[in-house]
Amino acid sequence: MKTTFLLAQISDLHIKASGLLSYNKVDTLSALKAAVAHLNALRPAPNAVVITGDLTDFGRANEYQQVRNVLNSLTLPWFAIPGNHDDRTAFRDAFSDCSWLPTQGEFLNWAIDDFPIRLIGLDSTVPGHAWGDICEARAEWLRDTLAEQPHKPTVLMLHHHPFISGIDHMDRQNLKNQARMAAILADAPQVKRILCGHVHRFIVSQLAGVVVCSAPGTSHQVAPDFAPDGPANFVLEPSGMLLHRWQMHRGLATHYLPIGQFDGPWPFYDKNGLID
Repeated sequence: MKTTFLLAQISDLHIKASGLLSYNKVDTLSALKAAVAHLNALRPAPNAVVITGDLTDFGRANEYQQVRNVLNSLTLPWFAIPGNHDDRTAFRDAFSDCSWLPTQGEFLNWAIDDFPIRLIGLDSTVPGHAWGDICEARAEWLRDTLAEQPHKPTVLMLHHHPFISGIDHMDRQNLKNQARMAAILADAPQVKRILCGHVHRFIVSQLAGVVVCSAPGTSHQVAPDFAPDGPANFVLEPSGMLLHRWQMHRGLATHYLPIGQFDGPWPFYDKNGLID
């Protein structure tokens, strides 16, 4: 078994059909192409990529076709879960050739056991609503799935953030029934990280003692307005992704990577030592 595993995470693609701009402002399609190019160029290459929801803007078949057109150029194994902007039926149709996606059942939950880290995708969407939930049916599936591999280090993914970010309009649409998930995690010490999206920001929190990482969006970010009843605004801050590096006996370390081309790398030292 390999002793090191690299997992890249991107989130909140919000792709529209025909290259249309989201909110008449954001070129999400070009942003996704840049993210895929960045992922393909990473060295060493990640072992896998996870996409934590909102692949499309309105869950339409032609939007998913745009997503597939770009993801087909990704040279790494990838897995995805739906977000509140996705449609389960269209999602399933678009990715029906992906062996990790369930062909039956209401929820698009899955587990991947091919790596030294187990990956679990949990469908937290509630059709017609922006907020997410873990109903008893999904909670039962999660309990049973975790019980299958109680000693294997596990990363759990869902779209909705299971914490309070301080951004009021986003926290009104976070994950409900967090106590239900916390109770499951209390009996599952193999879960080493929870990954989510939805907030369009890199945020680190915790649930039941497990570190939770929210990924930035691949294009636009939610404005960091912490005023009560602050407006629902976005900003064109640099896009980004997360890279989660697991090493046996040392655990997980999470890195934020801005997407783009930047000057460097430059050396700190030359033949005389630290460059002055």
